[in-house]
Amino acid sequence: MSLSKNKLKYIRSLKEKKYRAEFGTFVAEGHKMVSDLLPFIKCQLLVATPEFLRSTDVANVEEVIEVNDSELAQVSFLQNPQQVLAVFYQSENVADIKIDDELVLALDGIQDPGNMGTIIRLADWYGIHHIFCSQDTVDVYNPKVVQATMGALARVNIHYTDLSDFLTRNKHLPVYGTFLDGENMYEKKITSDGIIVMGNEGNGIRPEIEKLITEKLYIPNYPVGNPTSESLNVAIATAIICAEFRRRNL
Repeated sequence: MSLSKNKLKYIRSLKEKKYRAEFGTFVAEGHKMVSDLLPFIKCQLLVATPEFLRSTDVANVEEVIEVNDSELAQVSFLQNPQQVLAVFYQSENVADIKIDDELVLALDGIQDPGNMGTIIRLADWYGIHHIFCSQDTVDVYNPKVVQATMGALARVNIHYTDLSDFLTRNKHLPVYGTFLDGENMYEKKITSDGIIVMGNEGNGIRPEIEKLITEKLYIPNYPVGNPTSESLNVAIATAIICAEFRRRNL
């Protein structure tokens, strides 16, 4: 089957959030990315070179279109297409789930696709299975976010919700957040379960969410008190915090 103009138009439309929402699908590209997602997420359409198709089981894909490199370049969102582009179905957004006895992340207004994708990848690395996002957090199915996850999207569940309501419903759990006036995270007692809130790149955690945080943490610079950068990138801060939580609770 060839790549029709209608198929091309459909795939290109998925760059925009409104069409991703309308069709309930998203795009992922690259051999490793698509191979990681195929066993976990239902695939609607696969546009791939013979090289990819020879090495990959595509039996459960609804529609497969074989293309050459130049045809793939026409539909790809990447400057350097990598053998395959796939259209996957979005997962159902289920925000009201039980999270007792585990560690989860909550993202308050994260806007940068690279940061979002990196945080999802970090969650996957540290065995965090759920991330709860405010409604204004960048769309997880934004192509730049998807690529930045490096396949972690297959193993981490992303939920969009009213964060204030979510934290209120789970007030029996400790809620952690980072602040300049927080306690040194390396000296403070932390638990193996709970909610870690990470704030917007420029504004941090918004005041209405801060009111619901029960444990304020501070990531100290070295040496303590030395003049330094104003703040850490949110993805880097997330990595430091998750590493410490897991180190303390091995």
